[in-house]
Amino acid sequence: MAKKDEATVMEVDGDKSATAEQIITKFPINVLQLVKSAQMQHGLRHRDYTRYRRYCTARLRRLYKSLKFTHGRGKYSRKTITESTITDVRFLHIVLYMAERAWSHAMEKKQLPDGPNARQRIHLLGRLRKAVKWATLFAQLCAAKGDSRTSLEAEAYASYMKGSLLFEQDQNWQSALMNFKNARAVYEELGKYGNIENQVLCRERVEELEPSIRYCLHKVGESNLQTSELMDIGELEGPALDLFKSKLEAVMAEARSQQAASMTEFYWLGHRFPVNNARTRVSILKAQELEKDLHGSASDSLPAEKKLAMFDKIFSAYHDARSCIRNDLATAGNAENVKDDLNGLDKAVSAVLGQRTIERNQLLVSIAKSKFTKQRDDKGDKVTKPEELVRLYDLLIQNTSDLSDLVSSGRDRNPEEVALVEECVIKGTVFRAERCFYLAKSYSSAGKRAEAYLLFCHARSLADTALEKLQMTSNPDQTLIKDLKVLSDNCRSNSCIEHAAGIMEEEKIPEKLSKGVSTISLTGQEKKENKVLLEMLDVYESAVGDHNSKVVPRIERFPPPFQAVPCNPIVLDIAYSSIEFPSLENRMKKDKKGIFSRLWR
Repeated sequence: MAKKDEATVMEVDGDKSATAEQIITKFPINVLQLVKSAQMQHGLRHRDYTRYRRYCTARLRRLYKSLKFTHGRGKYSRKTITESTITDVRFLHIVLYMAERAWSHAMEKKQLPDGPNARQRIHLLGRLRKAVKWATLFAQLCAAKGDSRTSLEAEAYASYMKGSLLFEQDQNWQSALMNFKNARAVYEELGKYGNIENQVLCRERVEELEPSIRYCLHKVGESNLQTSELMDIGELEGPALDLFKSKLEAVMAEARSQQAASMTEFYWLGHRFPVNNARTRVSILKAQELEKDLHGSASDSLPAEKKLAMFDKIFSAYHDARSCIRNDLATAGNAENVKDDLNGLDKAVSAVLGQRTIERNQLLVSIAKSKFTKQRDDKGDKVTKPEELVRLYDLLIQNTSDLSDLVSSGRDRNPEEVALVEECVIKGTVFRAERCFYLAKSYSSAGKRAEAYLLFCHARSLADTALEKLQMTSNPDQTLIKDLKVLSDNCRSNSCIEHAAGIMEEEKIPEKLSKGVSTISLTGQEKKENKVLLEMLDVYESAVGDHNSKVVPRIERFPPPFQAVPCNPIVLDIAYSSIEFPSLENRMKKDKKGIFSRLWR
């Protein structure tokens, strides 16, 4: 009996120690790294929230099944997750992925093409509330079952979700600011410890939270964001910035409206035109801000694709301004002073639009020129043909002509307008010289030496004329002067090359003619055909031809010529009539004769 009692006491003590170990066990979870890796690998790299939501659903199904924590086979009965339920770290993963699924569903509604309507917005806010609920539960469970770092990350995650809900509701900006600041403070501290990868993730998270904090400060009234700062924030990437970007255009429109209140006149070439329409002022301000970014000190580092996108936005803004001006003209009535001001403003906006169009086409020319001298690489980039540059210069010539006609259309022109017209004339001459140069390149590639030579000479004369006019101006553009000198030198060198190539081809004509005549015979057969490369490997003669001429290479004959092939002998079967075949009557079936056989015939 004593031994049994001792064994019972030992078993009880063992159960108590196991229970104590189970209670003391703390589960470590690197929350930010887990969430970021899941987001980047399952759709959010391309802002595909639908794919990420489906991944969260599938992940939850696998977790439920692996933990045997299903909600019943027949009737659904939800099992709640409490502190006593958590015996594995995967229970905490369930709560985390529930919050992520609700959040991704809300963001999916946010990313609709036309934006969420009233009903979808109610659904969006409901899913964000559900995400806040699960994130709060996750923070509470991690405080009890996770280690200190996991608890801090869970608190930061819950604070971010609460801030996102308040941010989307457009109310209680002070609480949203406090939640975002709490999350930022936690991630700043966590970014000082751990491995390098975790530190980088925490710093990226802090950078993603910064625009939301600045916007909340702007709404509270503690900060005044400029439109250029909003544009810089809008260029950032990250899932945490998608809610901010949805409000970016509204914020920028509000900021422009505040700036437009102080804008009363539009300055252009010494003229001042009053701007009374608020929509016109906002559109002009939007275009001017984009122009500052385009011509600023940091514009040299911008890629060409981004510059083209900015030009498109500038054109859209100026077109909106022109449409507003023309609507005001239609409703102006008989007020002559108002009509004169609106006509002058329309002319000024159209002239600025024409100048930006020339700049955009010059950017396209520079992109095409950079690809003109390139060879084909492995990426499959196409080499620019000279005909494409000719087409671009045609557009530039037309743009300068239109701008010159527009500026010179008024009766009384001030010196600034006269200077702009002269600049357009000089630019038109430069563009014609460039167009003539690349047109000569096109003829040269076609093997037309005489036409190419004449065009190079004409391009050189145009470049020299434009250079003389440009040097006579009061403030000449040194970059343009340098480009014109380079163009003149290129025209001279190319004309010499075309002249020499033409003389060489002329010298070869009698040789080719005599060679062709020597192959003619009286029998109608050629003595010597044009041999291909495989037939004259012992002779040093090019079978490809000149790279400037469009001669077909003579590598091998295709399709190959017909060759005489010996036919199979014809055997005439004349022995058939002389053959005696054996009799087969003994093998043939004989007819039976009888009463019944006669009846069945």
